[in-house]
Amino acid sequence: MNLPRRLRIALLLAPALTVVALFFGAGVVQAAAQSLGYQPYLDGWRWSTDAYVALWNDPAVRASFALTARVSMLSTVLAAVLGVALALLLRRLGRGRRWAAGLLQTDLAVPHLVGALCMLLLLGQSGLLSRLAQGVGMTAAPADFPGLTADGFGVAVIAEYVWKETPFIAVVALGALGRATAELEGAAAVLGARPWQRMRHVTLPLLAPAVLAGSVLVLAFTAGSYEVPLLLGRPYPATLPVVAYQLYRDTDLGSRPEAMAVAVVISALSLAVVAGYVALVARLARRSV
Repeated sequence: MNLPRRLRIALLLAPALTVVALFFGAGVVQAAAQSLGYQPYLDGWRWSTDAYVALWNDPAVRASFALTARVSMLSTVLAAVLGVALALLLRRLGRGRRWAAGLLQTDLAVPHLVGALCMLLLLGQSGLLSRLAQGVGMTAAPADFPGLTADGFGVAVIAEYVWKETPFIAVVALGALGRATAELEGAAAVLGARPWQRMRHVTLPLLAPAVLAGSVLVLAFTAGSYEVPLLLGRPYPATLPVVAYQLYRDTDLGSRPEAMAVAVVISALSLAVVAGYVALVARLARRSV
């Protein structure tokens, strides 16, 4: 029996989507219910939006919004730019490209928590860079090295995300730099296009869809990850995931709705980013038709 193509795709994706909907969807529903006051284990609970009102009126949470936006956006932009540049560089290596790409992919297997510990040992005031600075006479003592960890701007957090996500974007970009791209670049060169013109009008437009999709994933991850800013950042102001973690671990169960409200806000922002990406792709597809 020949089924319609969309129905076949839906049936093939049904097992994976069922698992995702069961675990992720149930968690989101439970978090949303608790953010609205659903706490059957406490006497006198009631449905309300008090948790969201408290977050809106809390200056610390507003500072967390700004910090989260700065860290996630800067990390995503830097990772995208460096990843594309790295992919273009690897493409020119010729025979050494496969070896370099394999070395690049080893970074993907390193957990972010391990990367955060590496950044702590590298950028901390008692870390490797501070001791090297003292050794070459730039500082009198390791403590005189600029504080790059637990700082207000989030330098170490951004550095860890860029270090981890740049190879991911590079791998995505390398996948988009196939034979078709080389053929179009060659055709443009035959027509008299200079290297920068080929880069601007051929290579980068062909890379844009894949890199944009990867950047959306990076943005959503960096906005929702808590272990790196928890280890490398300040307790105040902290990123939104760290705020949610702190509220969740509070011994006062009355803080649980606020923790879940922060989690719901993070999920809503991530979904908004994905929805914006889907709308942009659909708009570009309509233009190309």
